[in-house]
Amino acid sequence: MPPSQSTSVPQSKRGTSLTESFAELLDFRFLIYQSIVHPLDAIETYLPRLSVFWSASKIFTPDQDIPHLQGRVILVTGGNTGLGKESVRQLAQHHPAHIWLAARTPAKAQVAISEINEAVPSAKLTFLPLDLSSFRSIASAARDFTSQSSRLDVLLNNAGIMAVPEGMTEEGYEIQFGTNHLGHALLTKLLLPTLLSTAEKGTDVRIVNLSSEGHKLAPTGGILFDKSELDAQGTWARYGQSKLANILHARELARRYPSVTAVSVHPGIVRTELYKPNQETNLLVRCGTSVMGPFIMRDVKQGALNQLWAVAATKGDVVNGAYYKPVGQLSNGSGYAHDRSLARRLWEWTEKELVAQGY
Repeated sequence: MPPSQSTSVPQSKRGTSLTESFAELLDFRFLIYQSIVHPLDAIETYLPRLSVFWSASKIFTPDQDIPHLQGRVILVTGGNTGLGKESVRQLAQHHPAHIWLAARTPAKAQVAISEINEAVPSAKLTFLPLDLSSFRSIASAARDFTSQSSRLDVLLNNAGIMAVPEGMTEEGYEIQFGTNHLGHALLTKLLLPTLLSTAEKGTDVRIVNLSSEGHKLAPTGGILFDKSELDAQGTWARYGQSKLANILHARELARRYPSVTAVSVHPGIVRTELYKPNQETNLLVRCGTSVMGPFIMRDVKQGALNQLWAVAATKGDVVNGAYYKPVGQLSNGSGYAHDRSLARRLWEWTEKELVAQGY
């Protein structure tokens, strides 16, 4: 059944303050406030905690640590920009049979493919049109893929949106939860028969959900299934719910389909286009990222390491259903993130919604 229509709630009553929410999103309480008002104190306080970002490349080096991917078929959502594009570029250098670059914008996708093929001429890359805010587009993408490929070794659910203005998906779901969770949940469901049949051949099949420490911003209760209640939250809380759902989705996939390794990952605080809308519209975010960005934000090459590790690490080194911080570090996340009953409830609710929509 389609979600109920939202009720109007004054912005002043929505969620926590943006100052606190943004700081917690970066996992450094009041970091933004300190960086603006007392920049030297902020650097002195947080610099020791940032060494993990700069040393991450010593833990996992794609050139050396990604094995030969001969015969593997890989699908990356949001593969035309940012972390997705970097993941495609790195994986392409290890000779997979085929990488499908799923994205919404054909022009940007073709530019990305051209750039990667220039560096790796032998890479077989195919653009797959995909809009995760539209079930029709997702179903079409799944049909296009399965009509051309009988195997899928890696599904990297990388695409996402963050703290965008209020909006709805084509089916009427809150835009962030609908895109980041429901969109990927439907894509995964439609590709699951191919993933499972590939795993039956003894292949190490992976599903990797890109989540975030921002899942800790999810509202009280973790997942608000009632649309009007979710709409009453601030944009960061709605983002947090979508990222929590990514973690719970991977946990439940692992429980229900143990032949496939499903995990979720936090990339770190990465300088990508994800922050651009907030930098353009909010002075606090613009100042925070400008002042402290050079000290706390990783570049895209570093930011992609954790998801690349999740794709390529030896199976015995990966705990099925787990949530990882950079790079390859097990993390419990919030209390909601390892709530098994909440994971089951989210799965059942999601399945009911997808079936009601004809999927």
